[in-house]
Amino acid sequence: MRHYIEEARAKGATPMVLSPTVRNIWKGATVERGPGQFAEWSAEVARSAGAPFLPVTDAIADRYEDMGPERVKPLFPEDHTHTSPAGADLVASIVAGVMSGAWPSDIGAARLGLSRPRDPKLPTLFLIGDSTVRNGHGDGANGQWGWGEPLFERCNAQKVNVVNRAVGGLSSRTYLTQGHWAHVLTMLKPGDLVVMQFGHNDNGPLDDAARARGTLPGAGDETREIDNRVTKQHEVVHTYGWYLRRFIGDARAKGAIPIVCSLVPRKMWKDGHIVRNSTTYQKWAADVAAAEGAAFVDLNESIARRYDTLGEKAVEPLFADEHTHTSRAGAELNANVVIEGLKQIPELPIADWLK
Repeated sequence: MRHYIEEARAKGATPMVLSPTVRNIWKGATVERGPGQFAEWSAEVARSAGAPFLPVTDAIADRYEDMGPERVKPLFPEDHTHTSPAGADLVASIVAGVMSGAWPSDIGAARLGLSRPRDPKLPTLFLIGDSTVRNGHGDGANGQWGWGEPLFERCNAQKVNVVNRAVGGLSSRTYLTQGHWAHVLTMLKPGDLVVMQFGHNDNGPLDDAARARGTLPGAGDETREIDNRVTKQHEVVHTYGWYLRRFIGDARAKGAIPIVCSLVPRKMWKDGHIVRNSTTYQKWAADVAAAEGAAFVDLNESIARRYDTLGEKAVEPLFADEHTHTSRAGAELNANVVIEGLKQIPELPIADWLK
């Protein structure tokens, strides 16, 4: 592999390393994700050579598992390795999607340690959002925790899958444009839940050279065209509310139930009370949920009330940095508020899913 990379570069070409495609070999509802360790070795070679690595194995496997063994079987008419023309077209479209950035590649799910549904027969509670939902690798590095980890631990794995696909540093816009939402969609099935919480990173610049993750303020249909200096692509940027509506609509198209959460509050005090986002992201999330008829959990107000009652001294150890990322104790408090909010949604059997 290194030999191919070196010789391609010597010719002035750009080498791209792909992980293997997927064979039609199943264990129950789970398809084999590449033979042996070739995907791992391919990634290692790409990293050491400084070449782009495209994890097509997971992208293809996710699509196959979304389809199920019976629908995939006709795509392999001769054996478990070689596809029919229809199968080749499907794989080509997925590879093209990875190459164009429609799937996470450089920020691969494997590197982030993002999970998948453990038991496909069970309903799945998907969490999408930023670092206040899942910080880093979800392992408490630097003492910082998102509320998704304690929520996972509160649930009974024999009754529900809890899959935390939140990614630190992303806004509602970049969660979509970097392909993480597309990845979640391949796993969604009827009856699943999608709990979404964004806002902390949506107020950033639209087109800076570092992250370019901001969204337009509000919940309307306004747009702005930019030349994205990070992706080097022309992009139409929408409002914060537009991206939430996109997640809601896409989830419903899969038969899943969308649940909108307002952003958790920061540790910022004014006159003895936590500062709310009642005129911005909290309001816009509530407006979108109401307009779309989606369930809404107002974490911003509910958690802020808890903090107000506890007082500044008691709230201080609930945070692991100046004002944004919670400690383990703070994450557990937030998770409890999330659960209380979910319990208020009549069609959700949350109480039955808890340990």
